[in-house]
Amino acid sequence: MFELAPELKRDCIELADWPLCKVLLLNDSQYPWFILVPRQNDLKEIVDLSEQEQIVFIKESAMLSKLIQEVFNPDKLNVAAIGNMVPQLHIHHIARFKTDAVWPAPVWGKLPAKPYSNEQIGTIINQFADI
Repeated sequence: MFELAPELKRDCIELADWPLCKVLLLNDSQYPWFILVPRQNDLKEIVDLSEQEQIVFIKESAMLSKLIQEVFNPDKLNVAAIGNMVPQLHIHHIARFKTDAVWPAPVWGKLPAKPYSNEQIGTIINQFADI
């Protein structure tokens, strides 16, 4: 049975389950920030996936990236698998804008999170469903 890391469970909103990954929205309305997590336990690195799973993982990452570009039209899309604080394999997809509060600096640890309202979450879910 798959277990989402407690930090991700605490800080994110679960949006969908794709063939390999759980799609999460980080609960910080300052940046459209999504996270893909393969639904397998004890993974730390992309190379821990089978070769076929790596292909699916990259395809799902590309699909999420395209959705973010279509819905949010960011100036830049940051995609990263850092995992220093949360060892469970996950990949961040962050829409960045020249107008965001910390542009062009990295978003990690710069500002306290501003949670989404239920209305904002509903809007994002609907936007993704429409594509």
